[in-house]
Amino acid sequence: MSEGGLRERKKRRMYEAVSEVAIRLFLEKGFDAVSVAEVAAAAEISKPTLFRYFPAKEDLVLHRIADHEDEAARVVAEAAGPPVDALRRHFLDGLERCDPVTGLNDDPQVLAFHSLLYGTPSLVARAYTHQQRAEAALAEVLGGDLDARLAAGQIIAVQRILALENWRRIAAGERLEDVRGDAVAAAERAFGLLAAGLPPMDESR
Repeated sequence: MSEGGLRERKKRRMYEAVSEVAIRLFLEKGFDAVSVAEVAAAAEISKPTLFRYFPAKEDLVLHRIADHEDEAARVVAEAAGPPVDALRRHFLDGLERCDPVTGLNDDPQVLAFHSLLYGTPSLVARAYTHQQRAEAALAEVLGGDLDARLAAGQIIAVQRILALENWRRIAAGERLEDVRGDAVAAAERAFGLLAAGLPPMDESR
């Protein structure tokens, strides 16, 4: 492996290790009750080093979902057919796998993470910046004009709302298998409405 590749792997491991330490502390004590200095000490790094990896405290949590920012754009870029059809299939595949990003997952650690995320106002606000980047990436793949930006905003919003509803029901105590059928039906309906209502996308993408 090249020296550059090794450095990248070490950097990625550092991100993951520090993020996991932080999330564990936040789940144990609450996000606002844990200082950045406490996270740095638990991770055995200095506070300045921590900030080189994570510019904001919220990023310690959102690192776990940051790799999903370009997911919708990537799905569309790799698809041969209509963008909404590709995204619908991708979301339905995620429901089948119980991918945490769809909200249809009853693993206690996943539920705890989502409770931390959705239950902390500063994390919700910071997550909005991730959604904006996801929209921008998708809009670029869809053509980059106003119609593309409007379409991307609707698509990302639909995915977010579907996932939030699935998580909300499971967190409230409903069995995953009781939620699954409704989750699939809701996704089919929502993406069907998107397909019917979105303007034609730039086919030269």
